[in-house]
Amino acid sequence: MSMRSWAKYARVTLAGALLASAVGVSGAPMVAAQEETDCSAIAGGVQLPEVVDGKFNVAMVLIGPKNDGGWSEAHFNGLVHMCENVDNIHVAYMENVAEGGDSEQVFRSLARKGFDFIIGTSFGYMDPMEIVAEDFPDSTFLHLTGYKSNFDNFGNFFGAMEDIKYLAGMLAGSRAKVDGNPKIGYMATFPIPEEIRLGNAIMLGAKQTCPECTMDVRWINTWHDPTLEREGAASLFDAGSQVVFTGADTPAVAQVAEEKGKWGVTYDHPGSCALDACLTAPYWVWGPEYARIAEQVRDGTYEAGYEYFDADAGAMGLYGFMEGETPQPGIADLPEEDVQLVKDTLAAMLAGEFTRFDVFAGRSWTTRATSSSRKASSSSRPTLTSSPTRTAPTAAPACTGGQRASRPPCRNEPIAETPGTRLEPAFPGFCTSV
Repeated sequence: MSMRSWAKYARVTLAGALLASAVGVSGAPMVAAQEETDCSAIAGGVQLPEVVDGKFNVAMVLIGPKNDGGWSEAHFNGLVHMCENVDNIHVAYMENVAEGGDSEQVFRSLARKGFDFIIGTSFGYMDPMEIVAEDFPDSTFLHLTGYKSNFDNFGNFFGAMEDIKYLAGMLAGSRAKVDGNPKIGYMATFPIPEEIRLGNAIMLGAKQTCPECTMDVRWINTWHDPTLEREGAASLFDAGSQVVFTGADTPAVAQVAEEKGKWGVTYDHPGSCALDACLTAPYWVWGPEYARIAEQVRDGTYEAGYEYFDADAGAMGLYGFMEGETPQPGIADLPEEDVQLVKDTLAAMLAGEFTRFDVFAGRSWTTRATSSSRKASSSSRPTLTSSPTRTAPTAAPACTGGQRASRPPCRNEPIAETPGTRLEPAFPGFCTSV
């Protein structure tokens, strides 16, 4: 499943009544605590992790297993990076913790233990973390993928993966066009802002290389369920899709694509794209960002709020197109101009010259460069680098779809640089703004 190898699972047991209600898809949450100095041996345990006196104590809560080949593994890798690059730190993690109200006990227990910095890595942790943060002002809480902050000790953090999904959409559109079947599938998880943004970005990218392409969508209502993910992928392929994207955590879409003689686009982790039937994988590199924020929290300089970064932060990659990576076999016979468009647009993104606002305006780098008389360098492959410290914006740029009255409504108005233009949703219910 993964091209990386981490410490093997330790034995799993119930951790007692305190955690019995926080059962995830794989049973009781497994708890792991790091040895004081060995970052390569973050191993399992049977109880809540303990803090280490005199250390800066960090705990991470994962929705799935740490070696899922996708979302949770990418975050776990980031935790290891944090351990290796932040001085005087002790890290621990808990995995397979279900979203919703049951996870509140987990966050509350970690805060009671005395963890200084607690990271929740899934959308459904947002409300529980908000509640617990109010009760434990001496701990700092960081939530990923949501839209809430108390501007004190509870912050929100995420990145514009729509940038990279847009590029993957270009490749998928080109592949579908070459294969003579202009139909793309999207196996989406939950109808939340994150999935809505990403679905639209895929389709807008596909239209750059395949104007006739359409998209079929299946909502599977899970983040991590290998069986259900395989079934959802098979449903899309059987319904006629030539290339299928996933918003979930496992490489199932590529596995099914190989069986069907078609193409899959995996997500979150480069190790998910090991099969030849995987066209590419938009993926995360959380480590440098986690290390940066951990240092801010430890030093007392972290300002809780909303931070939403673009591709120039260096925390995202497009598998096969980053430094040291080889394009997947499905790229080899695509039109040269399509592949070059992807390379040029990626280079512009990493240079900060092409952002999510360009994505949702439906531009390509070719049209952007022409209108602005700027050109991205494509002489060498882009490299993932750590980002400098940035000031958090005063409001989350992430589109809320108008779901919550407490947040700005989804902005479907024309982008300023293209007056008089209004983008229509790629498919019903998907918001096209940021």
